[in-house]
Amino acid sequence: MSGPGDDGPGFAFAVAAERGAARAGVFTTPHGPVRTPAFMAVGTLGTVKGLDPGDLRAAGCGMILANAYHLHLRPGDATVRALGGLHRFMAWDGPILTDSGGFQVFSLEGMRRVDEDGVWFRNHLTGAAIRLTPEDVMRVERNLGADVVMQFDHVAPGQSALADSEDAMERSLRWLARCRAEHARLADEDPGAPTPRQALFPIVQGGVHAALRRRSARAITDLGDWAGVAVGGLSVGEPKPDMYAMLEACDDALPRALPRYLMGVGYPEDLLEGVRRGVDLFDCVFPTRMGRTGNALTRDGRINLRNARHRLDPGPLDPECDCGACARFSRGYVQHLVKADEMLGLRLLSLHNVHFLVRLVDEARARILDGTFEGWSAAWLARYLAGEQARGAVARPVVPHGARVPKAAKAADRARP
Repeated sequence: MSGPGDDGPGFAFAVAAERGAARAGVFTTPHGPVRTPAFMAVGTLGTVKGLDPGDLRAAGCGMILANAYHLHLRPGDATVRALGGLHRFMAWDGPILTDSGGFQVFSLEGMRRVDEDGVWFRNHLTGAAIRLTPEDVMRVERNLGADVVMQFDHVAPGQSALADSEDAMERSLRWLARCRAEHARLADEDPGAPTPRQALFPIVQGGVHAALRRRSARAITDLGDWAGVAVGGLSVGEPKPDMYAMLEACDDALPRALPRYLMGVGYPEDLLEGVRRGVDLFDCVFPTRMGRTGNALTRDGRINLRNARHRLDPGPLDPECDCGACARFSRGYVQHLVKADEMLGLRLLSLHNVHFLVRLVDEARARILDGTFEGWSAAWLARYLAGEQARGAVARPVVPHGARVPKAAKAADRARP
């Protein structure tokens, strides 16, 4: 299916197998296909922290995410365009998606002011005032040259009251219409952009209110054809069961023929629960953030390499992992690097964690294709969550995509085995 402003073929989605709501497919973009379900590593500033494109390819990444708001501030979207667009700028030849900055409407609440026309932000680098409208964002994303660009939306906190969630949802729909019009205009009038064919994804909003989610999904569908659709405004402070319920609430209102992108979600359990509910694309800073705090993901839960128990461990981070870190280095060595604040330790952990999540959804895809997804995912989650519980893990709050981890949460992570 083509989306608005494609300027011909370039975007399509084909489903190869379905098991309940879960499905395995291929999302085609101008910079290549993406096998779904897929986890996108987050390169907010045009780099996935600590990793280069070769690392990402080795980890199996098919598509990555960058942030239009942050790149607009530094180095500037005009600079990125002058240097050939994001693909050339960061030496990544695969598909890229850019987040519009709508999340910053939530995360920078104390540094912004929303009105009907757009948002005033306070530049966190210089203190200067910045004005962004839906039209501005489309021009920024055009200059950056990602394959998939997100609409500018109004993200409300996760447990907002009905009236506040409805206000943000309705504003997001009005902004979507403006984004769509500007996106189409730019496709006609700016054929020399780094990526001439771009797909605009709308974003379903509505907080934790099922009726609003369904209303948003239906309104988006009524606006016309799209190359894909996102579900946003989740993983912003609401309990996990509410997040899962909202995916179910808007399921029937969204076209099954479109790839579905759940924004800012990346805990292992959430990936599998999302796939079970029909999600095709995910992204989150979680794996590299965990790496930078000394944590490694394993099938038996997270391990904290700052803990002295790993000092003499000759085994890999995860004996069932085939990433470069696990193939070459021991837990004891990585523990030494982490304790010594050596950059290599954080890099190896980030590499492993990204690889772990990419491979997890790859395995989910294989299990959908061979018809064993339900039993496999139930067993995988039982083992992983048992490991988390055995290590003294408590139920984690949903950490907002791109937001800072609270100090208390960091302290809890450091205290875990």
